[in-house]
Amino acid sequence: MNDLSVATPADPDPQETAEWRDAFAALVATHGAERARQILDTLAASAREQRIGWQPELCTPYVNTIPVDAQPAFPGDLAVEERLASLMRWNALAMVVRANHSYGELGGHIASYASAADLFETGFNHFFHARDDAHRGDLVFFQPHSAPGVYARAFLEGRLSEDDLAHYRQELTAPAGAQGLSSYPHPYLMPDFWQFPTGSMGLGPISSIYHARFMRYLTHRQLLDCDARKVWGVFGDGEMDEPESMSALTLAAREKLDNLVWVVNCNLQRLDGPVRGNGRIIDELEKLFAGAGWNVVKLVWGSDWDGLFARDTTGALARAFATTVDGQMQTFAAKDGRFNRDSFFGQNEELQKLAQGMTDEQIDRLKRGGHDLVKIHAAYAAAAAHVGQPTVILAHTKKGYGMGAGQGKMTTHSHKKFESADLIGFRNRFNLPLSDEQATSLSFYKPADDSVEMRYLKAHREALGGAMPRRETACDVVPVPDIAAYANFALAAEGKDMSTTMAFVRLLGNLLKDKALGPRVVPIVADEARTFGMANLFKQV
Repeated sequence: MNDLSVATPADPDPQETAEWRDAFAALVATHGAERARQILDTLAASAREQRIGWQPELCTPYVNTIPVDAQPAFPGDLAVEERLASLMRWNALAMVVRANHSYGELGGHIASYASAADLFETGFNHFFHARDDAHRGDLVFFQPHSAPGVYARAFLEGRLSEDDLAHYRQELTAPAGAQGLSSYPHPYLMPDFWQFPTGSMGLGPISSIYHARFMRYLTHRQLLDCDARKVWGVFGDGEMDEPESMSALTLAAREKLDNLVWVVNCNLQRLDGPVRGNGRIIDELEKLFAGAGWNVVKLVWGSDWDGLFARDTTGALARAFATTVDGQMQTFAAKDGRFNRDSFFGQNEELQKLAQGMTDEQIDRLKRGGHDLVKIHAAYAAAAAHVGQPTVILAHTKKGYGMGAGQGKMTTHSHKKFESADLIGFRNRFNLPLSDEQATSLSFYKPADDSVEMRYLKAHREALGGAMPRRETACDVVPVPDIAAYANFALAAEGKDMSTTMAFVRLLGNLLKDKALGPRVVPIVADEARTFGMANLFKQV
């Protein structure tokens, strides 16, 4: 396998190195992790003072940031939540496949939500707070290609009907009483549903940063109490290559926007192939976000791996992961347990011993962190509680999770049609209560209102303020000032020339004087406000 680590010179004195390692281990065992961090910080400061040319590595091992003993107790019913996530997956799949049966190349995406379903559901069940009398509501930016999963949840909640789902991407042909569902989140197309447009890659990330910043502004100016509110964003790893995704990272850190949490769905695949076939996108993003000043939480492996890590006393797993690139990870996702036993655990004797006693099926079921509800909840809870920095959660998932032969394949992003055997296989994989006929006919499934699943779903959303996404327009309508009140200088120019900049500054100054509109004007100037003659306006804002 490819070794991505930087080559280090041979150790001239292994015995002395071992003594230093033993001493540090004794420090941790005797005085704890906090004291160990203090010593390391002191040594790092000393290294900088003595200019020895050392700098810290921004990339941590390819394991979970949150250790098992630091995980909070899971507050829900795992079995019920897994069943609900399976239902969301099915209805999302059925919606897209049925649409493409109606119109051959209608489009839509299945594999993205298949990889992100558990990330979404953990947020919906435990973290995404809607607006109610006691809470002004969180803002959530949803990965656009995963929109079918949000529609699937709204269907179970009773906010969308079967007719609505049957007209996904068919707004113009929806019959009376039904609404067509837009391809991607967009409030113009669905004004009572989506909070934000995210369908142009990169639009969601940069918008989420500025919304978080503006909420902090409202709180600091005592205009609106937003302290309890969070801005959540679920985005794709390929989306991080968009300039807009990266351009405001340092602003978020500089402003200490701890009301902002990003969840990057690292399924390692974009439309045209691997995100980083010969590298590791999770490590790359960790260095980028850490360097920008964000708190980084790596969510790499599921609970099934905990026992393996506990038995691995020599660090064999971490070393193996350090030499495995994303292209190989994609191959492991697309293959079965036998292949993964031979190709990954078969690399050396240490790994072989770790896999002893495991069946091929158990190896095949080893989850990545983004598919494990317990691990996801731990990461979300840590992010929500973190103070002083924005947080990014790098969640390792499989593109097309559970899609049988499509899982992890380079073609899965565009996979929109299924054979009968594939549909029955999907039903079996997720233990769905569907007959063969219901599965092959792509019937939508909704449990009875008094079922355990429906009561659970509704109770958890009620505890978080109700259903979401939900867009409300309850704000007052501010009357538009008469044009003569703010632009008379242009209406009665009498042949006088005026630069565009000067005209804008005069217009803005007049708007600020308007008693109704003026207090609501918030100029956001990146630079050159004084150059453009706006200094006199500062005291009016």
